[in-house]
Amino acid sequence: MWIDSHCHLDAAEFAPDRDAVVARARAAGVDMLVLPAVAAFDFDAVRELAHQHRFAYALGIHPLYVMQAGEQDLRRLDQLLGQSPRDPRLVAIGEIGLDFFAPGLDAGRQQFFYLEQLKLARKHQLPVILHVRRSADLLLKGLRATPVSGGIAHAFNGSEQQAAMFIQQGFKLGFGGTLTFERSQQIRRLAQTAPASALVLETDSPDMPPEWLYQTAAQRAELGTQQGSALVSSRNEPAELPRIAQSLANLRGWTLDQTAAITSANVHAALPRLSACLLACLP
Repeated sequence: MWIDSHCHLDAAEFAPDRDAVVARARAAGVDMLVLPAVAAFDFDAVRELAHQHRFAYALGIHPLYVMQAGEQDLRRLDQLLGQSPRDPRLVAIGEIGLDFFAPGLDAGRQQFFYLEQLKLARKHQLPVILHVRRSADLLLKGLRATPVSGGIAHAFNGSEQQAAMFIQQGFKLGFGGTLTFERSQQIRRLAQTAPASALVLETDSPDMPPEWLYQTAAQRAELGTQQGSALVSSRNEPAELPRIAQSLANLRGWTLDQTAAITSANVHAALPRLSACLLACLP
């Protein structure tokens, strides 16, 4: 069984055919998705999708949404996490972190929400799903000040030294569509050299398209003038995970079966509640 450790199934891009997206994922052998929230406004939608389709989910406030967030959102998150022992599908806090790539974000506000959510992770004994974009060192500083029970460093693109420090903190490293580009030399090197026990797979659907779905800005502009079916063709989705996994298998010299077994076991290690979720998610 494949596990997509990071999929935004609630995204608007999936609104026209969400059920079909889930059906294609299952037909491809991707039987479990982890659905991270990005803001308080989608807590309910993510939870409902996880229950509807028998998936797992995480709740958190993404750094790109902290400008619209308030302390009342942290209180609501705290309340919902307090109910998590009764919901086996809630497996982590996420997506949280820091982003120093996107313009116009208040660094101090990002750090406030990041550190407060780390405190909630400790309080509720949950792992975290981290957004890491030009922010690895400050994320690690926060983890040293407020250690948590591990988790996943989503879409990891740091140095080998930073990777080692996240692994020492109990984190797995998320690899997705970027791995399929031959020019992504740093990511591909990390995927080859990191301990096998540190690797998990993700799609970040509908984002982070693999090489065969990628469109240039000019192509996206041209598609925007065409019918919706053309736009859907450039969208990433969880059914692509096994093909993304083939790139990892090639880099590591593994079979696809080995890749599925190793990466799935690693997701279970990163998100311990996932095993209970799988039992609860049986039809």
